[in-house]
Amino acid sequence: MAKKAIVLLAEGFEEVEAITPIDYLRRVGIELCTAAIGKDLAVKGSHDIVVMADALLGDLKNKGELVPSNWDAVIVPGGLPGSDNLGACKETGIFLKEMAEAGKFVCAICAAPARVLSPLGLLAGKQFTCYPGHEERVLAPDSASPGAQWKQNPVVVDGNIITSRGAGTAGEFSCVIICKLVNEDEAKNLAEKVLMACSFTACC
Repeated sequence: MAKKAIVLLAEGFEEVEAITPIDYLRRVGIELCTAAIGKDLAVKGSHDIVVMADALLGDLKNKGELVPSNWDAVIVPGGLPGSDNLGACKETGIFLKEMAEAGKFVCAICAAPARVLSPLGLLAGKQFTCYPGHEERVLAPDSASPGAQWKQNPVVVDGNIITSRGAGTAGEFSCVIICKLVNEDEAKNLAEKVLMACSFTACC
C-alpha cells in the first residue's frame, strides 16, 4: 500500500519548500495531498506564486479524513507570513499534535519548526534545525519546547520529527522524508535522477 503524506499550505508559504517535497514525493509514488488553510484552494506564496491545493483543510476535517490513521506524514513549509498563518490555525495545531502523538512523521522546514512546531511543544527535548535566527524562539527560557537542542545540520531527524533549514535544503529534506516513508534506495535513486549534489544519507 502506498504511503500517504499531506502538505499544509497557508498564504505566504515559501514556494520552494512546498513544491520540492510535493514533486519529489509524487515521483516515488507517495500519495500526496496539498491542503489549504482557509476557504480558497488557490494559495499565494511569499513570492506571489499561486498554487492550487487539492483540498481545504476544513473540508478534510468535516469529512473525517484529518486523522492520523489516514496519513503517514505531514509536511509544513516555512516562509513568512505562511508559518505564522499556519501557527495561528487551530485545526493545524490539533492535527500536528495528533500526528506526533500517533508516531507519524511531522516534517517542518525553515521558520516552521520554530513558529509552528515549537509553540505546540513538539520540539520539547528534541534535536532540531530551522532557518538561522529562528532557533532563538525555541531556545528562549519561556519556550513551549523546553530542552530542545538546535543543530546546524541541513536536516535533523529526532524520532518522528524531521526538520530542515530553508529553501536551499528542500531537496535533502524531501529525500530524507522519502527515506523514512519508503526506503534509502528509493531516495538515493531520486537524488541521482535530479542531480542532487548534497548528501542526505546520514539522516536515513
